[in-house]
Amino acid sequence: MAPPASRVQELRRSILDQVRDFYHEAHEKKEPFVPGKNRVPYSGRVYDAQELVRLINAALDFWLTLGPEGSVFEKRMTRLFGARDFALVNSGSSANLVAVSAFTSPLLERPLRPGEEVITPAVTFPTTLAPILQNGLIPVFVDAEVGTYNIDARLIEEALSPKTRAIVVPHTLGNPCNLNVITRLAERHGLYLLEDCCDALGSTYGGRLVGTFGDLATLSFFPAHHMTMGEGGGVIVNHSRYLKIVKSLRDWGRDCWCEPGKSNTCGKRFDWQLGELPKGYDHKYIYSHIGYNVKPTDLQAAIGLAQLDKLPIFAQKRKENFNKIYGGLKPWEEFLILPRHEPEADPSWFGFPITVRAPLKRSHLVDFLEARLIETRMVFGGNILKQPAYRDAPHRTSGSLSQSDRIMKDTFFIGVYPGLTAPMLEYVLESFEAFFEKKI
Repeated sequence: MAPPASRVQELRRSILDQVRDFYHEAHEKKEPFVPGKNRVPYSGRVYDAQELVRLINAALDFWLTLGPEGSVFEKRMTRLFGARDFALVNSGSSANLVAVSAFTSPLLERPLRPGEEVITPAVTFPTTLAPILQNGLIPVFVDAEVGTYNIDARLIEEALSPKTRAIVVPHTLGNPCNLNVITRLAERHGLYLLEDCCDALGSTYGGRLVGTFGDLATLSFFPAHHMTMGEGGGVIVNHSRYLKIVKSLRDWGRDCWCEPGKSNTCGKRFDWQLGELPKGYDHKYIYSHIGYNVKPTDLQAAIGLAQLDKLPIFAQKRKENFNKIYGGLKPWEEFLILPRHEPEADPSWFGFPITVRAPLKRSHLVDFLEARLIETRMVFGGNILKQPAYRDAPHRTSGSLSQSDRIMKDTFFIGVYPGLTAPMLEYVLESFEAFFEKKI
């Protein structure tokens, strides 16, 4: 016989109270930052007791696959972006794979076909590019800009050809691309537009969240990003024609749109006649796409809900940290190119990008910072065509990629994430000052 509901609830409350106590004892940071002894991370997870409580609460329900928590998360993200839908997936990379694959769906009037072209920047993250190649499409590389580190929107039009069908642009390090130019081009030439917002959750352009401009947009919830659920990502669906396609590709390619644990949402589960299947074949086992299973778990979604409550604070803190570093590095512009953004953009920065000016070498500055335990990172793949995996990939290049090469050679970034404290930022700026005083 099952215990009475009151006893179950009493046990749950007791467990969750202990989880809160455990957080304060085991996870809450109590030691002060010691310069030169403690690392200054470039990014990381920022959380409190609420993430642990939501995680354990979901675990007690033991709904291991995507379920009720995921459904709530998807609805909240849909409202946040004013979108038609939101599909939770297991990573930002999977989000890009699902989104690009959606443009090839036979359910579209003019799907992308193998051999057709997709405009994208040469400075990119590997899994922004990979789905283009994995779908048999041809990436057309356009140069990036030093300073914004985004695709140079002024060069896109000359990269077009009769085979061009889509544009895939990442908002690099949270810095919105020139969406005025890009959206006008996409509309004028009838191109699909995908925004990779994995670094840019909370950034706006013209007062609108990035991720609301493209046909589709993608997010990542990896621990380094603006909010986390461990591994995780999502596809923002801005047009109704993708509603069925995106979740079909995420969920094995099935034609059925029942939510987990539900059956016969359509009311005709055993009355469909599709393809060459016999009439009445179970709709839960009819497949309209060559798809994947890239769903996360409900446990991850529970963490995501706690993080989502903190998103406005996270975004504000990133901006404050960025401004603190920017002001502190202004005296050294003789040696450094500091980041800039489009006039209509309000970035929620993922990192603080820096390009060194000749004759200063990036390696000298990076080695100095790393020796002081200040973490640095390159701007992802740099010119991706120089990477071993992509060097011989099918592609077309439009114009020179000289600025992409320069970014690969001279640019790095440091952290601005909300976990950085005032003493950490002061130490970072003191370290730059020590480096340049030594150089001078």
